[in-house]
Amino acid sequence: MAAVLLAVAAWRVADRPGAGAGTEISLDAASGASAPAEADRGTLVVHVAGAVKRPGVYSLPATARVRQAVGRAGGPRPRAALSQINLAAPLQDGQQVVVPLRGPAGQGGGTSGSGGPISLSSASAEELQGLDGIGPTLAERIVEERRARGGFASVEDLDEVPGIGPARLEALKDKVVP
Repeated sequence: MAAVLLAVAAWRVADRPGAGAGTEISLDAASGASAPAEADRGTLVVHVAGAVKRPGVYSLPATARVRQAVGRAGGPRPRAALSQINLAAPLQDGQQVVVPLRGPAGQGGGTSGSGGPISLSSASAEELQGLDGIGPTLAERIVEERRARGGFASVEDLDEVPGIGPARLEALKDKVVP
């Protein structure tokens, strides 16, 4: 019995805000509470989506990495393509982390099967070339920018990629997601 009580106490301490585990942010506007990141510069807020057990918005320590965000969201689902994202990348406040599903033959997928938007967080250079106006050189620049930044927090971050100007960014907005 003492071992069970000790385990429960340890779990509660480890799951406290500021203990490195992070906290889930309620989407209930009626709560009136502001996000912890607004009150504490030592935290950041990220949205974890895709092939994770508990997608949602989480508050994590400012020094957190993508792997911690995935872990906070309950970990990856069985068909998650973790090799398609950089688990060691540092997080940025407001970033969306999208964990893609493996394709039919165990391949990671950067696109949805329904022809939906391409994920900038996971698409290969070849998949990016499927977009109008994106050739091999520009696709490689996008992938390099993703590596350098640790991911894209928004589609507008593409503006930092050499060769993507305002017109091309506008044309891509409906075809890609962070």
